[in-house]
Amino acid sequence: MKKIGAIILSTVLTAVLAAGCGSNNTESSGNSANGGSSAGDTIKIGADLELTGGQASFGDSASKGAKLAVQQINDAGGVLGKKLELVVADNASKSEEATQAAQKLITDDKVVTIIGASTSTNTLGIVPVATEKQIPLVAVGATNPKVTVDERTSKVNEWVFRTAFIDPFQGQVMANFATNSLKAKTAVIYTDTSSDYSKGLQKFFEETFTKNGGKILSQESYQQKDSDFKAVLTRIKAANPDVIYLPGYYEEVGKILKQAREMGITVPFMGGDGWDSPQLAEIAGAAALDNTFMSNHYSPEDTAPEVTSFVDAYKAANGGAVPDGMAALGYDAVKLVADAITRAGAAEPAKIKDALAATKDLQLATGKVSLNETHDPVKAAVVLKFVGGKQTFETKVNP
Repeated sequence: MKKIGAIILSTVLTAVLAAGCGSNNTESSGNSANGGSSAGDTIKIGADLELTGGQASFGDSASKGAKLAVQQINDAGGVLGKKLELVVADNASKSEEATQAAQKLITDDKVVTIIGASTSTNTLGIVPVATEKQIPLVAVGATNPKVTVDERTSKVNEWVFRTAFIDPFQGQVMANFATNSLKAKTAVIYTDTSSDYSKGLQKFFEETFTKNGGKILSQESYQQKDSDFKAVLTRIKAANPDVIYLPGYYEEVGKILKQAREMGITVPFMGGDGWDSPQLAEIAGAAALDNTFMSNHYSPEDTAPEVTSFVDAYKAANGGAVPDGMAALGYDAVKLVADAITRAGAAEPAKIKDALAATKDLQLATGKVSLNETHDPVKAAVVLKFVGGKQTFETKVNP
């Protein structure tokens, strides 16, 4: 019996040792100390997006665009012989929830990189987690410069990248459009003070507009979830500006435009990509959007081959729906990550990070993209005009 027991014990120990050796031989190059697994037949990419809450329209569009990109890549054979798996987490349109979602994606789901969020404030909630865990973050719609450059140290956030152009460019585009195309001499800026995105656009629009010789008559403010804007709009109407710059998100923008038109304010309103949601026309009403303009990352009316192929594929996958700018950015974020993994030759976070930083002349849905020294894309912007509640292409502005 003792001999039998010894034999059994020896067999068990051998099996345990063999299992340990076997685990060392499995693919683990995609593992970081805190997450980032590419073991098996899939490569996991996390998506930290606004699926509920005040910016849910953004996250929904970005998610659909990202899923389309994953499907196309997998249908074409995947990346490095593996299928991409998109793990989507809802940040509920809140910065603190974005932080928690990122922690879960990295620690529990073992993603090798994260795309998201759709807004600057929520993305800034992810940045410290991605930096600490050393997992690349590709922001989808975040345009505030602080996302990729630490404002305290002026150093580039090593692990953070983005597919959207930044606020200085977007603010300059609309200020120059106001001066050159609308011939505006005076403006009022109406800013969402609870939004890093809105405050960033306000700053850069003001700088460029005044540099062009324009005058800012007043600066007004509101906060997300406000619903009655009549008191401020009364002051704006009395100021009688040539244009009103309204850098905010579609929910409040729609209410402001509706109330402004009801009060007889007919001058042009202008804004940024935060307007880009099908819900804007539903909230404001089509008539209230007449004589309004916005900057955006692309136009579905663009006839460039990369745009038409993306639009056609998106429509086919989403019941004929036309992709907005956030859908295109979500799509581009996945394509950007897949390209980096391919060039890195491994689904390893550190190597993906280095490959992302070296991205040059990559053709995406929103244009040909190179990432500069601050990890921001160098690409064109478009100005869109609303006609009958629908976006129409006005002009394209190169960097």
